[in-house]
Amino acid sequence: MKQEKTTAWSAVQTVFLDRDGVINEKAPEGDYVRRPEDLKLLKGATQAIARLNRAEVRVVVVTNQRGVARGLYTADDVRAIQCTLEKLLAADRAHLDGFYFCPHDVGACNCRKPLTGLFEQARADFPEIDAASSVMIGDSLSDIEFGRAVGTRTILIKGNPELHGRGTGHTERLADRCFGSLAEAVDFLLRQSAPKNA
Repeated sequence: MKQEKTTAWSAVQTVFLDRDGVINEKAPEGDYVRRPEDLKLLKGATQAIARLNRAEVRVVVVTNQRGVARGLYTADDVRAIQCTLEKLLAADRAHLDGFYFCPHDVGACNCRKPLTGLFEQARADFPEIDAASSVMIGDSLSDIEFGRAVGTRTILIKGNPELHGRGTGHTERLADRCFGSLAEAVDFLLRQSAPKNA
Protein backbone atom coordinates (compact mmCIF):
# COMPACT_ATOMS: atom_id res chain seq x y z
CA MET A 1 0.00 0.00 0.00
CA LYS A 2 2.79 2.43 0.91
CA GLN A 3 4.57 1.70 -2.38
CA GLU A 4 1.39 2.48 -4.35
CA LYS A 5 1.03 5.83 -2.58
CA THR A 6 4.65 6.80 -3.30
CA THR A 7 4.24 5.92 -6.98
CA ALA A 8 0.99 7.92 -7.22
CA TRP A 9 2.52 11.05 -5.68
CA SER A 10 5.62 10.83 -7.86
CA ALA A 11 3.58 10.60 -11.06
CA VAL A 12 1.57 13.82 -10.65
CA GLN A 13 0.90 15.51 -13.99
CA THR A 14 -1.97 17.89 -13.12
CA VAL A 15 -2.56 19.96 -10.00
CA PHE A 16 -6.04 21.39 -9.42
CA LEU A 17 -6.08 24.43 -7.13
CA ASP A 18 -8.86 26.16 -5.30
CA ARG A 19 -8.34 29.93 -5.51
CA ASP A 20 -9.43 31.74 -2.34
CA GLY A 21 -7.45 30.53 0.66
CA VAL A 22 -4.90 28.71 -1.49
CA ILE A 23 -3.53 31.27 -3.96
CA ASN A 24 -4.96 34.44 -2.44
CA GLU A 25 -6.30 35.52 0.92
CA LYS A 26 -9.84 34.43 1.64
CA ALA A 27 -12.40 37.16 2.32
CA PRO A 28 -13.94 37.19 5.82
CA GLU A 29 -16.61 34.54 6.33
CA GLY A 30 -19.79 35.50 4.47
CA ASP A 31 -17.93 37.89 2.17
CA TYR A 32 -16.20 37.38 -1.18
CA VAL A 33 -13.29 38.57 -3.27
CA ARG A 34 -15.44 40.78 -5.49
CA ARG A 35 -13.06 43.10 -7.37
CA PRO A 36 -9.50 42.94 -8.69
CA GLU A 37 -8.37 45.28 -5.91
CA ASP A 38 -9.62 42.74 -3.33
CA LEU A 39 -7.11 40.17 -4.57
CA LYS A 40 -4.23 39.75 -2.12
CA LEU A 41 -1.86 36.90 -2.86
CA LEU A 42 -0.69 34.55 -0.14
CA LYS A 43 3.02 34.47 0.58
CA GLY A 44 4.92 32.17 -1.76
CA ALA A 45 1.89 31.24 -3.88
CA THR A 46 3.08 32.63 -7.21
CA GLN A 47 6.54 31.15 -6.74
CA ALA A 48 4.97 27.77 -5.92
CA ILE A 49 2.95 27.85 -9.15
CA ALA A 50 6.09 28.86 -11.09
CA ARG A 51 7.86 25.80 -9.67
CA LEU A 52 5.04 23.55 -10.88
CA ASN A 53 5.26 25.22 -14.30
CA ARG A 54 9.01 24.56 -14.48
CA ALA A 55 8.39 20.92 -13.52
CA GLU A 56 5.92 20.73 -16.44
CA VAL A 57 2.98 20.01 -14.16
CA ARG A 58 -0.34 21.30 -15.51
CA VAL A 59 -1.94 23.84 -13.12
CA VAL A 60 -5.72 24.31 -13.20
CA VAL A 61 -7.84 26.50 -10.91
CA VAL A 62 -11.34 25.28 -9.98
CA THR A 63 -13.31 27.66 -7.79
CA ASN A 64 -16.85 28.10 -6.49
CA GLN A 65 -18.07 31.69 -6.92
CA ARG A 66 -21.51 31.64 -5.31
CA GLY A 67 -21.45 35.42 -4.94
CA VAL A 68 -22.37 35.65 -8.62
CA ALA A 69 -25.62 33.76 -7.99
CA ARG A 70 -26.28 35.98 -4.98
CA GLY A 71 -25.92 39.12 -7.12
CA LEU A 72 -22.91 40.44 -5.18
CA TYR A 73 -20.69 40.56 -8.25
CA THR A 74 -20.82 39.31 -11.83
CA ALA A 75 -19.15 36.62 -13.91
CA ASP A 76 -17.30 39.44 -15.67
CA ASP A 77 -15.96 40.53 -12.27
CA VAL A 78 -14.63 37.00 -11.73
CA ARG A 79 -12.91 37.16 -15.12
CA ALA A 80 -11.45 40.60 -14.31
CA ILE A 81 -10.05 39.22 -11.05
CA GLN A 82 -8.63 36.31 -13.01
CA CYS A 83 -6.90 38.71 -15.43
CA THR A 84 -5.31 40.48 -12.47
CA LEU A 85 -4.19 37.15 -11.03
CA GLU A 86 -2.63 36.16 -14.36
CA LYS A 87 -0.67 39.43 -14.46
CA LEU A 88 0.60 38.93 -10.92
CA LEU A 89 1.62 35.37 -11.77
CA ALA A 90 3.39 36.51 -14.93
CA ALA A 91 5.51 38.89 -12.85
CA ASP A 92 6.96 35.76 -11.20
CA ARG A 93 7.16 33.88 -14.51
CA ALA A 94 4.22 31.71 -13.55
CA HIS A 95 0.99 30.88 -15.33
CA LEU A 96 -2.19 28.84 -15.05
CA ASP A 97 -3.05 26.32 -17.74
CA GLY A 98 -6.78 26.52 -17.03
CA PHE A 99 -9.34 28.41 -14.98
CA TYR A 100 -12.88 27.18 -14.30
CA PHE A 101 -15.46 28.61 -11.94
CA CYS A 102 -18.97 27.81 -10.80
CA PRO A 103 -21.23 30.90 -10.60
CA HIS A 104 -24.26 28.97 -9.31
CA ASP A 105 -25.98 28.59 -5.98
CA VAL A 106 -26.19 25.35 -4.03
CA GLY A 107 -28.28 22.72 -5.83
CA ALA A 108 -28.54 24.64 -9.08
CA CYS A 109 -25.90 22.86 -11.19
CA ASN A 110 -23.43 20.00 -11.46
CA CYS A 111 -20.34 22.21 -11.25
CA ARG A 112 -20.40 23.51 -7.70
CA LYS A 113 -17.74 21.63 -5.75
CA PRO A 114 -17.92 18.98 -4.42
CA LEU A 115 -19.85 18.04 -7.58
CA THR A 116 -17.61 17.11 -10.48
CA GLY A 117 -18.62 19.47 -13.31
CA LEU A 118 -15.51 21.66 -13.12
CA PHE A 119 -13.30 18.59 -13.48
CA GLU A 120 -15.33 17.51 -16.50
CA GLN A 121 -14.97 20.99 -18.04
CA ALA A 122 -11.21 20.84 -17.58
CA ARG A 123 -10.98 17.38 -19.08
CA ALA A 124 -13.02 18.51 -22.09
CA ASP A 125 -10.29 21.09 -22.76
CA PHE A 126 -7.43 18.77 -21.75
CA PRO A 127 -8.48 15.19 -22.63
CA GLU A 128 -5.12 13.91 -21.41
CA ILE A 129 -5.98 14.79 -17.78
CA ASP A 130 -6.08 11.61 -15.74
CA ALA A 131 -7.47 11.66 -12.21
CA ALA A 132 -4.99 9.03 -11.05
CA SER A 133 -2.07 11.35 -11.91
CA SER A 134 -3.76 14.48 -10.52
CA VAL A 135 -3.92 16.22 -7.14
CA MET A 136 -6.57 18.57 -5.75
CA ILE A 137 -5.25 21.24 -3.37
CA GLY A 138 -7.85 23.21 -1.42
CA ASP A 139 -8.69 24.68 1.95
CA SER A 140 -12.23 23.41 2.49
CA LEU A 141 -14.21 20.22 2.91
CA SER A 142 -15.84 20.71 -0.50
CA ASP A 143 -12.40 20.79 -2.15
CA ILE A 144 -11.36 17.52 -0.53
CA GLU A 145 -14.70 15.88 -1.32
CA PHE A 146 -14.39 17.10 -4.92
CA GLY A 147 -10.96 15.49 -5.25
CA ARG A 148 -12.21 12.23 -3.78
CA ALA A 149 -15.27 12.28 -6.06
CA VAL A 150 -13.19 12.55 -9.23
CA GLY A 151 -10.46 10.19 -8.00
CA THR A 152 -7.48 12.49 -7.43
CA ARG A 153 -5.12 12.66 -4.49
CA THR A 154 -6.06 15.46 -2.09
CA ILE A 155 -4.11 18.04 -0.10
CA LEU A 156 -5.72 20.30 2.50
CA ILE A 157 -4.24 23.75 3.11
CA LYS A 158 -4.87 24.33 6.79
CA GLY A 159 -5.91 27.65 8.27
CA ASN A 160 -9.36 28.25 6.78
CA PRO A 161 -11.28 29.93 9.64
CA GLU A 162 -14.55 28.51 8.29
CA LEU A 163 -13.36 25.04 9.29
CA HIS A 164 -12.56 25.92 12.88
CA GLY A 165 -14.91 24.02 15.16
CA ARG A 166 -16.87 22.77 12.16
CA GLY A 167 -15.30 19.52 11.12
CA THR A 168 -11.65 20.51 10.94
CA GLY A 169 -10.55 17.10 12.15
CA HIS A 170 -12.90 15.33 9.76
CA THR A 171 -11.60 17.33 6.79
CA GLU A 172 -7.98 16.69 7.77
CA ARG A 173 -8.63 12.96 8.09
CA LEU A 174 -10.37 12.93 4.71
CA ALA A 175 -7.41 14.58 2.96
CA ASP A 176 -4.43 12.49 1.90
CA ARG A 177 -2.03 15.18 3.16
CA CYS A 178 -2.24 18.50 5.05
CA PHE A 179 0.10 21.49 4.79
CA GLY A 180 0.12 25.07 6.00
CA SER A 181 0.51 26.68 2.57
CA LEU A 182 0.60 26.05 -1.16
CA ALA A 183 4.37 26.50 -1.06
CA GLU A 184 4.70 23.65 1.45
CA ALA A 185 2.40 21.42 -0.60
CA VAL A 186 4.43 22.06 -3.76
CA ASP A 187 7.67 21.35 -1.87
CA PHE A 188 6.22 17.97 -0.97
CA LEU A 189 5.04 17.18 -4.50
CA LEU A 190 8.32 18.11 -6.12
CA ARG A 191 10.31 16.12 -3.56
CA GLN A 192 8.24 13.07 -4.44
CA SER A 193 9.00 13.45 -8.14
CA ALA A 194 12.73 14.17 -7.70
CA PRO A 195 15.13 11.40 -8.76
CA LYS A 196 15.93 9.39 -5.63
CA ASN A 197 19.60 8.92 -6.51
CA ALA A 198 20.32 12.42 -7.78
